[in-house]
Amino acid sequence: MFLSGLGTSAAAPQIVLFLAKELGASLPLAGFYYLTSLAAPVAGYFVGRYSDHTGNRLGLFRMCAAAGFVGWAGLALSTSVWMPFIIAVALLAVSGATASQIFAAVHDELSHKPDNANESVVAIIRMALTGGWIVGPVLGAWLAAAYGLRPMLWMTAICMLLQIAPLGTLNPTIKLKPESASEPARHSSLRAMLPLLTFTGLFVLVYAGEPVKYGFLLIHMEEHLKLSPAVRGAVIGIQPFIELLIMPFSIGLGRKLGNVWLMCIAASMGVFANLCFALWSSAVGMFAGQILMGGVWGIFVVLGIIVAQRLLPNAVATASAIFMSSTALASALGGVAGGFGVAFLGLPNVFLLPALFAGIAVIGLAVMARTESFKVY
Repeated sequence: MFLSGLGTSAAAPQIVLFLAKELGASLPLAGFYYLTSLAAPVAGYFVGRYSDHTGNRLGLFRMCAAAGFVGWAGLALSTSVWMPFIIAVALLAVSGATASQIFAAVHDELSHKPDNANESVVAIIRMALTGGWIVGPVLGAWLAAAYGLRPMLWMTAICMLLQIAPLGTLNPTIKLKPESASEPARHSSLRAMLPLLTFTGLFVLVYAGEPVKYGFLLIHMEEHLKLSPAVRGAVIGIQPFIELLIMPFSIGLGRKLGNVWLMCIAASMGVFANLCFALWSSAVGMFAGQILMGGVWGIFVVLGIIVAQRLLPNAVATASAIFMSSTALASALGGVAGGFGVAFLGLPNVFLLPALFAGIAVIGLAVMARTESFKVY
């Protein structure tokens, strides 16, 4: 998971630059590349559904990781603008299912050995993925500056392939229940998936603030608040630091308060964080907002996958894939909202939109937490 986060986050901020500088794409066309991520939820759903029918989690994980290697290598070798778009939809969307297969395999293993520490195992693995996303952008920027954009993409491809190595030849296959073979549609029917889809939709509303923030917070700090580069860097860097600090404690807090109730509180922190960005015109306000956002993701990234799997217990790979690929939908929503919001509301009022989204999520999570089916969470 660390290798996955490292490779993906190293390349993600550099893609537009690669398309524009290496392939000659216009900036608007290069920006449309991120829309290819909308294929990830579709690919993830079908990979997860097949995984739940066969029980072959790690076999599919290796196939998805190999697809990621071929996809990123293909990007590094691209000579025409259209090639990255086709590769992203055909290969990189499939490679996005690697993480969901890992979490499904971990769930299978832990379910055979019930223990109070099982959720902490999930937290540690999720922290590794987050750790990769912290290191990756810095490493990617350095590699691109020192050696070029194509070598940086090759590094990402190698990270995708190296994901396979730590698991060696492990290939446990779960034993499907008899009714799974006779009634496969029951596990992934729309009615059975409705709680999961509702929960995932609320998560999308919270996450939609991230693309808005990364698109406009630096501009706001530079042009409006006139903050120095060092202060701007510190503001951006404090969120993942707080996130990692909180992640180990989120499991214990979830047991005491209930996982969904705790995420309701986290979504409330997202509301206040975006209000800090919109209404508090100082470096202190920016730090306060980022600290609150660190709290949001320190809770959501650990508990989200746990709750998602419990909402569809007979199809955990499908649940994992739907939940983890929802960030693509959130990025699209946030990108559209940020583009229209900054045009009509301007800076920093554009941050009122993600505050509104998070507020809707607070209400939805509170309603779900009060229902009988969610009391165990």
